[in-house]
This record gives sequence, C-alpha cells and structure tokens, in this order.
Amino acid sequence: MPHRFTARAVVVGDRAGTVVPDAVVDVADGEIRWVGPAAEAPPAEDAEQVELPGILMPGLVNTHSHAPMVLFRGQGEGLPLDRWLQEVMWPREARLTADDVECAMTAASAEMLGNGVTTSVEMYFHPERLAASVAATGARAIIATPLIPLPGLPPVEEQLRHAVDLAAGAPGDGTVEYGIGPHAAYTVPFPVLRAAAAAAREHGLLLHLHVAETATEGADLMAAHGLSVPALLAAHDVLGGRVLAAHCVHMDDGDLDLWHEHDVAVAHCPASNAKLASGIAPLRAMLDRGLRVGVGTDGPASNDGLDLLADLRLAASFARLAGRSATALTAAEAIWLATGAAADAVGRPDLGQLVAGRRADLVHVDTRDAVFEPVGDPEDLLAHLVWSGSGRHVRDVWVGGRQVVRDFVCTTVDTGALRAEVAARAARLAGR
Repeated sequence: MPHRFTARAVVVGDRAGTVVPDAVVDVADGEIRWVGPAAEAPPAEDAEQVELPGILMPGLVNTHSHAPMVLFRGQGEGLPLDRWLQEVMWPREARLTADDVECAMTAASAEMLGNGVTTSVEMYFHPERLAASVAATGARAIIATPLIPLPGLPPVEEQLRHAVDLAAGAPGDGTVEYGIGPHAAYTVPFPVLRAAAAAAREHGLLLHLHVAETATEGADLMAAHGLSVPALLAAHDVLGGRVLAAHCVHMDDGDLDLWHEHDVAVAHCPASNAKLASGIAPLRAMLDRGLRVGVGTDGPASNDGLDLLADLRLAASFARLAGRSATALTAAEAIWLATGAAADAVGRPDLGQLVAGRRADLVHVDTRDAVFEPVGDPEDLLAHLVWSGSGRHVRDVWVGGRQVVRDFVCTTVDTGALRAEVAARAARLAGR
C-alpha cells in the first residue's frame, strides 16, 4: 500500500543542505515517488497517511564498520592500534564462533537502526552470518569478505576464492551486497592484494581495505619499499574500480592526487582515529580535490559506539580544528557525508537522499526536544542535527518502506535478549 509521510521538515541529504519545511514524502513499493512541500503535493487518496512531528532524513550510510565487535566494546582501552590488535582483539577473535558473530551482528544491526543507520559497510568474519543478521533486523549491508592471514584461518588465496563465490550468489534486491575486504597492505601479501583488486574489477565488486591509518604503518612500508601506502597500492595495480579506503589519515598531497586519479573513495572514521590516537585525516583537502568521502563509525570496540550522528560532530570539529576555520566543514556538508556523499562513496546511487527514484530508507528524528530550538530558518535544523543531535533522537526508521524502528524500539528483533546474549558471549571470549 502507498504511504504519504508528512513532517515538520525534510532533510534531502544533498551537498547543498536542502531542507524542505512542512514537507511530504510519498512512498510506494519500497521506493520514494515524490518529495516536496505539502502545499504542492499531488493527490494521494489511496495512500496511508503517516504524520510525523519531527524531521525526515535519509537512512544514514555507515561507510566502515566491524559491527560484531560489540563483543569487545571497551576492551583494550588506552592501547594504540598495533597493540590493541595484537594483544587484545586478535586473541579474542581467535575464539570466535559463527554463532558468536551472528548474535553480535544482529545486536549491532539493531543498535545501528535505532541510531538511524540503515546501511553499513561491514568487514568481518563469517560474512554469510552477517547477511543472516541484517535479514533478521531489516537493515542493509555491503559485506566485504575479509582477507587476512591469521592462525586458524584458511590461506588468503582460499579466502579470496570464497569471497568471489559468495558475491556471485548475492540477492538482487539491494539488501545485501558482497565485496572483497583485504585487511591492509601491511598484513596481506601484495600478490593477493593484486588478485583481489583484479577480481573486484572483473565482477564490479567493492574492494574495501584499511589505508594509512597510523604513522607507524606508513613508516614501516616506506622503509621496506621506498613508497607511501597509496603509492605502493598504485604500483601493485590495486587501485581502479570500486575501491573504498578506510581511514586515510596519513596522506600527503601526492597521495591525495593518486586517490583523485584513480577515483578512490574514503571512509572517514574520526571517532576511531581519535580514540586510538591515530591522527586526524585531511578531510578538507580530500573534499576540495573532489574525492568521494563518507563517514564511518569503524568497529564498536574502537569507537566505542555505533552512533553516526555523534561522529558527524567529531568530523566537523576535527576539520575545523585542523583548518583553524569555523567554515572548514559546514553542518550541511557533515550531514551529506553520512547520507548522499556516503552513498556515492560506496557506489550505491539508490541510497542516501530523499529524492524520487531512490529506495525508501527514512529516518524520523523527533525534534520535540530543547536541543532542536530555536529555529530561525530551516537551515538551523541542520546545525542542530550536527551540533546537538544524536542517535537518541531517532524515533522511527523505515528501510525500503518497511518500518523497523517504531517509537524508539526495534520492531524486528528482541534487543533485550540480544543484549544479555552478547554479554555472556563476550565474557567467554575474554576468558572469564
């Protein structure tokens, strides 16, 4: 049945920061059919009327996540990335079962939906179980099957074959898409990186990897090969096609020019980069070059949340501090980095904006809260979303026109039971 949503305002999710006051969004068959002022709306006698007191905005797109790491939230506090991985994360992950991953991903997916995140790019073990989790919650996911040489895992060449086979069987309805996720240039051998990139280009898959996250990573590879991480990837024919690079903190002008030349997209993770003291990515320089950039949470053990709205505040704050300018990243640009720009970064033009023809992934932000006043003009709502808003203000969520959060509660899974199960599994994995 068609639905007509009316709201105090619609935030479109474009770079210009378009806000439509007293707006209507018409939805049918999981797709947006019309968006505009209520006074100009076409007739819709056969549509179910849904009146909302707050803002309607696009479902947020989380461009980099390891969501099942809710099992390790808060672990390894105070450690830099290399020690955090080697001393805390990898030993715990060695004990993971497929059931652990599916339980954790289901809990994390429900948490993200509750924060308005309808699509996430995931890189984690047991990708089929990640797909089962989002099928249960009603979310969307782009799942980059991980390639990493760790004890107990098959050889990375075998991991790559499995990733390609898995992608061939993905559903065609836009809910789950599989890609290839080689961990990084400092963990995956270059022949495997080359083969993964060639396979991704051949099949039109997303190739997702960590790049230049820490200064140590770049220094070690520079000492060994005489090239920066981006230059090494270019030299080994890893770039080209749908490449999404996470972090990209330690990049100079030459590296950014390489990214522009090869149209590499960036998943910008300000909260994780800050928590692990990895650094501040040159976001303004990326945007000024026309790079495709979207914001990501990273895993909930290095953030430690899955609240992309909260991360927008950090993205804007760090950009302004780094540029010593209060206009280095506007509120409109910040929201765009989690909506339209994020969809572009992951190669999904069907998502990210409330415009006719895109999928009906809608987020209702309840603005009946002191932090959303005053509003002198509609654009003030963008400032309030970035500087005052958070996931706790998300009241309702629809994915493909199906309601998955109603009155702050996930409608598809039992979040209370999941919380208890995650706690029990986390205790086991920590050896308690």
